[in-house]
Amino acid sequence: MTTRRDLLKFGALATAAAALPAFASSASVGNAIPKAAKPLRILILGGTGFTGPFQVEYALARGHKVTTFNRGRRPIAEWGDRVEQLIGDRTTGDLKALEGREWDVCIDNPTSLPYWVRDAGQVLAGKVGHYLFISTISVYADGTKHGMDEDAPLAVYKGKDAMAETRETLVADIENLYGPLKALSEAEAHKQFGKNVTIVRPGYIVGPRDETDRFTYWPKRIAQGGEVMLPGDGLDPIQVIDGRDLGEWMIRLAENGTTGVFNACGPDYTLTTDAMAHGCHAVTGGPIKFTHVPAEFIAKHEADMTVWQPREGSPYSGYGDVSNARAIAAGLTFRPLATTVTDLLGWYRSLPAERQAETRAGITREKEAEVLKAWHAQKG
Repeated sequence: MTTRRDLLKFGALATAAAALPAFASSASVGNAIPKAAKPLRILILGGTGFTGPFQVEYALARGHKVTTFNRGRRPIAEWGDRVEQLIGDRTTGDLKALEGREWDVCIDNPTSLPYWVRDAGQVLAGKVGHYLFISTISVYADGTKHGMDEDAPLAVYKGKDAMAETRETLVADIENLYGPLKALSEAEAHKQFGKNVTIVRPGYIVGPRDETDRFTYWPKRIAQGGEVMLPGDGLDPIQVIDGRDLGEWMIRLAENGTTGVFNACGPDYTLTTDAMAHGCHAVTGGPIKFTHVPAEFIAKHEADMTVWQPREGSPYSGYGDVSNARAIAAGLTFRPLATTVTDLLGWYRSLPAERQAETRAGITREKEAEVLKAWHAQKG
């Protein structure tokens, strides 16, 4: 079961995706994307990680002018002069490249620390009309609650000084700090940018360019065939959102000037563990046998079944059915699971063989076989 500690670990991995080919965004597969009614000047803080490139490509296709700001460690050459790529470092407070500039919209992708929002706000005060911040459902105080909407209580910071927290202190105590610091980053956004703020809270972001392997584990494993262990009774809900759906929707939020707080979780129906597994199998094909193993047995054998959470008994049991009604009403749409799985596997299989051999999330085949053997033995 994935915890907040995994979220940050995987987030660090996800940034490495920029060195790999962007794959099958709506803007890059020949889909007819109409121009926006009004072109915007969009500043994207980050922009070269997981979802950022999807935002950039979609914004360009819609006729917007895009500027990115990051440390410049992963420049995307194929953007050429279509994108202005500014260099700086929010960790050290080097935001000089942003001084004296104005944009209609600022999208803040990578922030987990309140002082990053504070510093950006101080430089961009009066220079940005609309600020969009990617947060997380980890901001909620009680992850066991089902059907959480955007008004649910938020996690409370219990440290001495949130503005003194750094990436190092966050990593050292991720379980206790990740959600509260994200919540305080949201509050700082409102402090710095007033009412013209949009807070987007995703859960698991998946699809092409996802270097975490959190969801990739499932289509990859199912494509291998044989006996596949499924956690629980198959009825636990799972929520995922394709990074392209998230990135493109944020551009539309910017175009519409939509403010507020939104849970960006998908899909727009109840996706159970069984439905997810069979949906992957419908894409991969091949002989397979799914075996359900109870959550208690999986926990006893310390088998980390990624993305899944049991609907009862976990601190994160509510992560599978967070309310997304408000986001859907604000225009969030979802491509079919089959499309996400197909494109994800296509992208993943384009990676070097040694990368594909890694197990960054989920369990190894050896661990799976061990737990299945023990389960069958117990059943007699």
